[in-house]
Amino acid sequence: MKKIVLFAFALALMFSVNAQIETPQPSPSAKLEQKVGLTDITIEYSRPGVKGRTIFGELEPWGTIWRTGANKNTTITFSDDVTFAGQDVKAGTYAIFTKLNSAKQWDVMLYSDTENWGAPQKWDDSKVVATAKVDVEEIPFNVETFAIDINNITDNGGTLELIWEKSYAGIPFTVPTDKTVSAAIDRVMNGPSANDLYASAVYYMNAGKDINKAKEWIDKALSMIEKPRFWHLRQKSLIYAAAGDKTGAIKAAKASLADAEASGNAGYVKMNKDSLKEWGAM
Repeated sequence: MKKIVLFAFALALMFSVNAQIETPQPSPSAKLEQKVGLTDITIEYSRPGVKGRTIFGELEPWGTIWRTGANKNTTITFSDDVTFAGQDVKAGTYAIFTKLNSAKQWDVMLYSDTENWGAPQKWDDSKVVATAKVDVEEIPFNVETFAIDINNITDNGGTLELIWEKSYAGIPFTVPTDKTVSAAIDRVMNGPSANDLYASAVYYMNAGKDINKAKEWIDKALSMIEKPRFWHLRQKSLIYAAAGDKTGAIKAAKASLADAEASGNAGYVKMNKDSLKEWGAM
C-alpha cells in the first residue's frame, strides 16, 4: 500500500512539473502602444507567419471575413473619440476584422464585440462601428510575419497599417488634439474657475500658507457662484477667522447656518453654532 501511495505521489509530481513547461506559440502575441497627439492607442494581436503558404486567396479565401491576425480577436483601444477613415468612433476597445474582397480591395471594420475566437459565428452588422474601404498595395518583398503598425504620425492623426505576405493596407485616422488643446487654452485664458479658486483657498488655509491670499481667492470664488451654499460659506468663515477678520467670519458663519438649517443638514448646523459660540456671537 505504501508503495502505491508513493507511486501516485510521484506521478502527480511528474504531471505538475510537466504542466509548467512553456513552449513557443505558432502565432506569438504582440502589443503596440502608441501616443498620437494626446490620444493613447493600444493594439493587441497575434502574429501568424507565412510559413511557405499562400495566404490571401488560399489560406484566407476571397470574400471571407478574416480576424486580422490569429487566435483571439485583434483589438484596438482609443483613449479619446477619433475618426477612422472619416467615420466618428467613440473612445473604447474594438475588434478589427477584414473582409477580403480581392487582392486589390479590402474592407477593414471596427467591431464592438471583442470576445470572439476568430470571426463571430453569427456576424452582426449593427456591431460594425466603422468600415474603411481600403485599396491594397502589392509590396516588392515578402513579409513573413503579420504586422500591424501606426505610421505617418502627426499631432492630429496617423495611418493604421496592415502588412503581410506581399500585401499592404493603410487606413487613415484622426485624433482630437486640436479640440483638446484649444479647450485647455480657452480655460486658462479665461482665468481660473470658481471651483479652482475655492479649492485653492481651502488648500492654502489647511496647509498654513498665505491666509490673505486664501481670503482673496474665497471671495472671488463665491462672487462667481450665483448662490453660495452652506459648505462654501462654512469654509469662508474659517478662512476669515484664520485671517483675523472675526466680523467677516461671524457673518459668513451665520449665512452658512441659515442655509444648513433650511437644507436640514444637522452636521453643518452644529459646526456653525460651535464656531459662533467660540467667536462670541451666540
